[in-house]
Amino acid sequence: MTEPLFLKPVFQEKIWGGEKLSTEFGYELTSKTIGECWAISAHPHGVCTVENGEFKGEKLNDLWKKHPELFGNPKEEVFPLLTKILDAEDDLSVQVHPDDFYGLSHEGELGKTECWYIISAEPGAEIIYGHHAKSKEELKKMIDSGEWDQLLRRIPVKKGDFFYVPSGTIHAIGSGIMILETQQSSDTTYRVYDYDRTDDNGNTRELHIQQSLDVTTVPHVDPKLEITQLNDNQSSVTTFIESDYFDVFEWNVNGILEVKSHAPYTLVSVIEGFGYLKIDDNQSYELSKGMHFIIPNGIDSWVLEGDMDIIASEPGKKNR
Repeated sequence: MTEPLFLKPVFQEKIWGGEKLSTEFGYELTSKTIGECWAISAHPHGVCTVENGEFKGEKLNDLWKKHPELFGNPKEEVFPLLTKILDAEDDLSVQVHPDDFYGLSHEGELGKTECWYIISAEPGAEIIYGHHAKSKEELKKMIDSGEWDQLLRRIPVKKGDFFYVPSGTIHAIGSGIMILETQQSSDTTYRVYDYDRTDDNGNTRELHIQQSLDVTTVPHVDPKLEITQLNDNQSSVTTFIESDYFDVFEWNVNGILEVKSHAPYTLVSVIEGFGYLKIDDNQSYELSKGMHFIIPNGIDSWVLEGDMDIIASEPGKKNR
C-alpha cells in the first residue's frame, strides 16, 4: 500500500453545537446544531468511509478487520483511535470518562483518555479542567449540594493551547471554543452536571453521578507535559504528547517539511491552509483545510509542501 486513505467524516448533532464546522471548514451540514465532526473513526456510532483508491467505499472498521496489513497487523480487535473536531457554540456538560478496566466491565467498550488542541477560542473562553475536592467524600458532598463554582476548576484558553485529559479527569469545553480532539475509540461519557438544561421537549439530560464518583481521580493533579519543537528551515514539528494510547504532533508547514514514520500508521488532519502530500517521486495529493486521512503501514516517509497547519497522531505504546 503506497497511497493514503482519505476519509469522509461523520457529523453529530449536539444540543451545544453550532455552524462553525460549515463556516470555518466548509463542510456541508444538515443542521444548525452540529457539534462534532468524527473525522477519523471506526467506532460503531460513526464510521468513516474511504474516499479514494483501491479501497474506495470501504468502511474503516471493515478495513481494519479485512486488511490488517494496512495497519501493521495490529493485535487490537478494534481501531483504537478516534479524531474529532468539536464546535462548542454553547458549554458542553461537565463530564468524566472511565479507564479501560471500568469501561470494559461496565460499558463493554474501551475507556476514554483524550487530548485537545485548541483550534480557535473567542475572547474570554474557558474550559473546565479538574476540580478542587481533596477526597471522594468531599467530591460527593460538593456534587450533592451543587457547589459547582467551588468544585470546578476553570482555565482560560487561546488558539494553539494543548491539554491532555486522562480518564478520570472532570472536564468540559466552554462556549466559543473549537478543538481537535484525539482520543481512544470510545463513546462512553458520564455527565456530572449539565447546567439544568432542557431539550426541545423540556427534558433534562441524564446524569451519571454514581459512575462519575466511581471513576473520578481525587485529588486532581495536572499531568506533566514535555512539549518539544524541532525546526526544519521555516517548518516545524511540535510533539505534544507521547502516551500509552497515542502520540500527537503538530506539523507546521511553511515551504517543505520532510516526515518519517515512527509507527505502523499515522492519522492526519489539515486544520489550516493548502498544500501537497508527496510520496515517493511520482505520487502527489492535494491537501486543504478540513481533509483527514491515514498514512498506512508501508509508507516510511513523505514530504509536505505548501502553507499548512496539521495535527497528526500515531498509536501509543499500548497499541504497537
